[in-house]
Amino acid sequence: MKKLFLFFILPAVVNSLHAQPGKTTVTKASVSPLKNMKDSASYAIGLSVINFYKQQGITKLNSAMVTKAMNDILGNKKPLLDDATANGVLNNFMMALQAEKSKPNIDAGKKFLAENKKNPGVITTASGLQYEILRDSAGAKPTAADSVTCHYKGTLLNGTVFDNSYDRGQPITFSLGGVIKGWTEGLQLMSVGSKYKFWVPYELAYGPNDYGPIPGGSMLTFEVELLEIRKLAQQ
Repeated sequence: MKKLFLFFILPAVVNSLHAQPGKTTVTKASVSPLKNMKDSASYAIGLSVINFYKQQGITKLNSAMVTKAMNDILGNKKPLLDDATANGVLNNFMMALQAEKSKPNIDAGKKFLAENKKNPGVITTASGLQYEILRDSAGAKPTAADSVTCHYKGTLLNGTVFDNSYDRGQPITFSLGGVIKGWTEGLQLMSVGSKYKFWVPYELAYGPNDYGPIPGGSMLTFEVELLEIRKLAQQ
């Protein structure tokens, strides 16, 4: 408790040491601009709105235009934009912000794939999907209408593992028609018992937008082991 007390009292002690003899240092108490409940509620609404859009990646705005929009609506004046136009403008603005944010990931992925395709054993399909056969097997292959059971590990370009069924100790079963395009295409190349490595361009993965732990524009790497094919009639 003594240390805590000294921590709080120290600034006052320092100020007294620097004060000139015979003079008293007067500190003005800060006055809150929130005079009443309406002021507090207005400020709280501003915090709520701005914090929401800050979380969406918007950190720079023309505050004068924000204020004008609020005054126009609250003053029953005709706004400069109707609702449909405003929604379109906001969507385009958000898309532009996301594209700017995702560009380094997109460029890095394209650069990697351009080099990776030169490696022995790496095959590139017409869509841009790249794969390598780690363990081959013979037998039936799934179609886009089937469900499959597999083990897999997914990593980002920097090596970060974002999902791993091996760690969970539980393979996953899913419909090939309900996953990313790279998986729908890639799993149809495999037979039960085989294990492939896939490099999935962002266009065949989650696109330019963030998706959970996966940053927008990310090229993804998967090691996939096909364990079972479940035909529609079996489900």
